[in-house]
Amino acid sequence: MTTPAQTPAQRHLDAALADLATTFRGMTAHPDEHNCSCHWGSAEDLARLKVPDVELDPDLLRRTWEASDWDDPASVLRRILPQLASALVSGQVEPLFGMEEVGRSLARGNWQQWPAEQAAAVRAFLHAWWAHSLITPDAAVPAHEVLALCAEASATLAPWLDIWETSTDPVADQHLAKAVAQWEYDLLGDLLPWDTRYDEEDLRITLTAWLVRHAPARLRASGAPEQLLHRVRLLSLTGPARWEDPHWPSHRY
Repeated sequence: MTTPAQTPAQRHLDAALADLATTFRGMTAHPDEHNCSCHWGSAEDLARLKVPDVELDPDLLRRTWEASDWDDPASVLRRILPQLASALVSGQVEPLFGMEEVGRSLARGNWQQWPAEQAAAVRAFLHAWWAHSLITPDAAVPAHEVLALCAEASATLAPWLDIWETSTDPVADQHLAKAVAQWEYDLLGDLLPWDTRYDEEDLRITLTAWLVRHAPARLRASGAPEQLLHRVRLLSLTGPARWEDPHWPSHRY
């Protein structure tokens, strides 16, 4: 019998985490990096970011990825990335508003513009974590939150939805049902279900079109409630046709 630790998805995730640790070993924040001691942390905290490979306490890790005012956010991100990735996978990162906050932190570091080996390591981690989340029933971070993080980190939804589309594990369908239940209020109000720094309308249209095309059959396969299927059907309608439909849920906006 194959245990969770032996699945290909788990092996790929473990390998991606190990590759991050290897790729970013020895990285430090820029020697001249600074931040406000009143609002961010002490000189001792800052000094720890300039020493490589020393584990940060959870509060310092949180303050570091949350801060948006680093002079050199790329070097700060490279310093904390292996530990941050491991903490994300284990569910130890709890943003105040949503996982998209962590995605924005990654984006601030412009990781896609890093040297090829470094960018590839980050990309491989995001892909491995997303694929693993989709087939893990009790994933530490819900799949819909991982999707928001990946979208904000990469400025696109398409590749992550493509992975969901090709994931045939029944657990991926169960996660889809949970996602639709979480998203339907916002989407029926023509809102993206998370805050974004990109074109909200474009992302919302992309997500809605994908759900209308792919969700119904998968929701039926997962035994989702009929009302959830109606929510997806309503997404294909606009204007009065949507809110005058007999299955409109009487949401108020």
